Amino acid sequence: MLISGVSRETQDRLQQFADLFRKWAKTINLVAPSTQDDMWQRHIADSAQIFRLAGKAGTWVDLGSGGGFPGIITAILLSEYEDGWVHLVESNQKKAAFLRVAIASTGARGTIHAVRIEDAPKLIPRCDFVSARALADLDKLLGYASPWLLDQQSTAFFHKGRDYESELKNAHSRWRFDLVRHQSSIQADSVILEIGNLHRT
Repeated sequence: MLISGVSRETQDRLQQFADLFRKWAKTINLVAPSTQDDMWQRHIADSAQIFRLAGKAGTWVDLGSGGGFPGIITAILLSEYEDGWVHLVESNQKKAAFLRVAIASTGARGTIHAVRIEDAPKLIPRCDFVSARALADLDKLLGYASPWLLDQQSTAFFHKGRDYESELKNAHSRWRFDLVRHQSSIQADSVILEIGNLHRT
């Protein structure tokens, strides 16, 4: 599958990553096995949406990077701009090892931090964007991302499924924030929540 609007070189990097992912996924649970057959649409193209919504390169913190979605995809797309950087935070050592190989193999613009999310702000004090996909409910995500979103002009992009409205309601009990809902162009029942101006209630 081709990702629209990227160079042939970037497309080749994405293919390299896809091949590497399939190899490692045989021994490590990187994503739900039922979704691997549709990896290009379900994971790669879906992840690429976040970078396009951001509209500029910038410095990213990707929380719970797991199998590399969206963090590695963002880092590969940044290689086309020769600007920006992704800090991928993944405490699972096996997954972190996979991510390191993926960065080295594709020349993506990123660094792997094999630490707990709570420890990451000490290593990465500032960023422009925070991303996460299939990690936690929104209230918990905002707690994880708050060191970058509170008192900074950072913006978060979180993939969410059909139950996101209940997550928003729950999150509003502890947080105030500006919100833009972006309908996913890949999955009809999914959205990307763009969150900024975060405050505690």
